[in-house]
Amino acid sequence: MPLFKRNPFGHYLFLKKWLIRVFGVISHGRYRKFNNLQIDGSEIIRSLPDKNVLFISNHQTYFADVAAMFHVFNASLSGRDDNIKNIGYIWNPKLNIYYVAAGETMRAGLLPKIFAYAGSVSIDRTWRSEGKDVNRQVKNSDISNIGKALKDGWVITFPQGTTTPFKPIRRGTAHIIKTFKPVVVPIVIDGFRRSFDKKGLNIKKRNVLQSMVIKPPLEIDYENEDVADIIKKIEFAIEQHPSFLKVLSAKEAEEFLREEEELNKQRTFWNS
Repeated sequence: MPLFKRNPFGHYLFLKKWLIRVFGVISHGRYRKFNNLQIDGSEIIRSLPDKNVLFISNHQTYFADVAAMFHVFNASLSGRDDNIKNIGYIWNPKLNIYYVAAGETMRAGLLPKIFAYAGSVSIDRTWRSEGKDVNRQVKNSDISNIGKALKDGWVITFPQGTTTPFKPIRRGTAHIIKTFKPVVVPIVIDGFRRSFDKKGLNIKKRNVLQSMVIKPPLEIDYENEDVADIIKKIEFAIEQHPSFLKVLSAKEAEEFLREEEELNKQRTFWNS
C-alpha cells in the first residue's frame, strides 16, 4: 500500500490507521476494565462482503457506540469470537469503516474533528439544528457521500438520528437502502447510556453490563418494498418499535405520534 494513499474522501489512510490505533488503545478499557461488554454475533461480521454493507443500530451516546463497534468489528475480523480481549487486533484495523454523523456534532471542537477524520460521513440533519427544530430538504451531496462510503466499504448509521430511545426511524435510511441496495445488518446495543455521559466521552458509572447483539442481514426486496415497509423492518430489527416498550406514558405516546405525523409529511419526498 502506498504510504500516502487516500480514501475517497481525501483522508490519508496511514493517518486514519494511527488515529484508530491510538483511540483504540485509549478506549479499550471502557469496554473491558471499567465495564463489561458482552458481544453476540461475531461470526456474522466475518461473513460479510468487504463493501456495500450498512449497519443500522439504536443509538445511546454520540461516540461510545461507534467506538465499541470499531473494536468489535476489528476483533471479529481478527478471529475473536464474541470478545475484544487482547487489543492486538487494533494494530491492523479495517480502514474502510465509516459512520454517519451530524455535521454540527463533528465540527464542535478539536476532538470531534479528529474523530471525524477516523471515519465520519457528516450530514446536515433535516429536522434539527443547533438545538432547534428545523424543516429543510435533504442535501443531495449528503446522500452521495453515504453512497461513496458504501461503495468503498462499511457504513454505520443510527436511523433514529437521536440518542433518545423509541423515536421514529428517519425515512432517509430507507431511501438510502432502496437507492444503494446494501447488505443491511441490524445491531442492538444496551448499557451505554448508563455507563457513559451523553457524548460518550466520560465514564458515568462503572461495572455496567454493556451488550452488543449483531443480527443476521435483513431480507429486503429492494425493488418492491416501499419506504414504509423498510421502516417497519428497521424498527423491529433494532428493537425500537413501540411494541418493545412495556409501558408508554401518555406524554411519550403523544410525542411519538406527533413526530410520526411530521415524518409522514416527508413520505412524498422520499418516494419521489
